This record gives sequence, C-alpha cells and structure tokens, in this order.
Amino acid sequence: MRKLNKFHFKKVMIERLSNFKVTDRQSFIEFIELLHEDYRKDRKSWQNKDLDHFLEAIGRYANDIQGYYDNTNKNVNADQPSWQVFADILKGSKIYE
Repeated sequence: MRKLNKFHFKKVMIERLSNFKVTDRQSFIEFIELLHEDYRKDRKSWQNKDLDHFLEAIGRYANDIQGYYDNTNKNVNADQPSWQVFADILKGSKIYE
C-alpha cells in the first residue's frame, strides 16, 4: 500500500471529513475516530490544538452553527439535535476562532 505524503493526506482527510455522513451512534463513533486521526497526523491544521481552546471553540461554534447552516444553504435546524449536528460542531471547532 502506498504511503500518502502530507499534502495528499491533508486533501484526502479534508474531503473525508467534509463528506462524512453521521446518521447514528456508530457512524458518530467512526467520525470521532476519523477526526482523531486528522488531529494526530495533521495537528498543524488545527486552530485549537489543546483541550482548553478546543472546548472553548465547541461552545462558541455550537452557539453560531445555525449561521453556518444558513450561509451554506443547508436545510438544518441546529435546535433539533442529531448525530450530524454534534459531528458538525466538533468538526467546525477544530478551526473556529
């Protein structure tokens, strides 16, 4: 199996995280594993690299996520919690300032 260089890994990981559909508890677990792999292998791309900053970003992004859905024309009501909304909050929190 061919080892991916950093640039290719980053491109593939961004695509996988962006397109990953979380529909139930099991797919949420798989998403968390994928997010963890991204952190381990490409920590430099994360704005919030430590737990303190990541937790702070989770709170802020959870507050603002409806704006993300509205701005990207996604028909999602963030006030109706789902596994996908939780995954989107965690995914967004890696780079949210």
